[in-house]
Amino acid sequence: MARSQDRPGPPDPDSALDDWLETVGASAAAAVEAPADLLGGYLPLLADAAINSRRPDSFELDAVRELGRRAAARDVSARRAVDLYLSAAWRLWRQLPVVVRSSDPEKVRRAAEAVLRVLDDAIGVLVDGHQAERRAMIRQEEALRVEFVDDLLRGDADVSRMVERAEPFGIDLGKSHQVALVAPREDDGPVDRVAIALERAVVERFGDREVLVATKDGRVVVVVPGGSVPALARPRGGDVGAAIQEDLHRRQLPGRWRIAAGRAFPGAYGVARSYEEALEALTFADRLGLDADVVHARDLLVHRVLGRDQAAMVDLVRDVLTPLDQVRGGAEVLLETLREYFNAGEVATEAARRLHVSVRTVTYRLARVAQLTGYRVSRPDQRFSLHAAVLGAQLLEWPAKPLPAEP
Repeated sequence: MARSQDRPGPPDPDSALDDWLETVGASAAAAVEAPADLLGGYLPLLADAAINSRRPDSFELDAVRELGRRAAARDVSARRAVDLYLSAAWRLWRQLPVVVRSSDPEKVRRAAEAVLRVLDDAIGVLVDGHQAERRAMIRQEEALRVEFVDDLLRGDADVSRMVERAEPFGIDLGKSHQVALVAPREDDGPVDRVAIALERAVVERFGDREVLVATKDGRVVVVVPGGSVPALARPRGGDVGAAIQEDLHRRQLPGRWRIAAGRAFPGAYGVARSYEEALEALTFADRLGLDADVVHARDLLVHRVLGRDQAAMVDLVRDVLTPLDQVRGGAEVLLETLREYFNAGEVATEAARRLHVSVRTVTYRLARVAQLTGYRVSRPDQRFSLHAAVLGAQLLEWPAKPLPAEP
């Protein structure tokens, strides 16, 4: 006679239930292409509700909420996570013994009501957890983005580390990049709104690689690959500044904006160099009183030359233009005449039209400049000195501001 301990015992009902629930979960996960482990203890909660009409405890719902956070961290969308839970629910319901074997409609109704309550609770906390994690991820990404943009534009960070940090943003710092700045012409321009719209526009033109749009110091920073705008999306003028201006108009964004574009440079420091040029171009455009909505660093290189040696620029303005202060009312009238004369391509009739005076008045004022300064616009060498001094005066905001005292 065989001993009793050698006889197989009855099947473990808990083990059978676990196996069944695992099969249901695997089937649901395969159907929606989501990880099965994101179900956690959700299916036992449904089964317990159907069999015992038990609502889940708070700690059990907290566990489901954590599964929602885990889904977001693993880049599983909220919709797919919800599909997983719904798919698992109807598969479990279809195989529940209380449903399959029961002939009591009231019992089935109570089981269905209990399951639906748990399903509603679970979906609610699952989505809450997913959204909370996504918000945390967005805040972290934004903080990393701001820090990365600051370091990238400053250009003094460790090169190897910057190359590594640039990869998640799709930026290859070994390639050439160009920076454009978008600044409001009024103080209350909606910079954040413009940045969001421009990011969509830039991605449409260049794709989602090698581009970066951010805000810094009340301006929108646009980083794009070096070279011209793609041919299929090329606006009149074929440059990044014109492309951004076109997008601003096309999207009917409020306010008036000025775009300054730096030149394209390669390497990790190329972005910082292009940004510096764009920033300098904005400054020069404001000081020179340019009306253009798009300015390019390449067109303002002579101003950069003047601005780099301020002491020499002050000497030039003092030696060439301060004699104009001798006229009644100060130097501004004669200085404005020179400015418009050079802006008009050294055509007296056009300068007169811009100044709303007669041609004779313009020629008289130019003669007066020659009398006071000894520099004549008719002589090429003296004309160049006059023009450079006029540009220097605009950059120094003279005569509205006094020149620095001589050392």
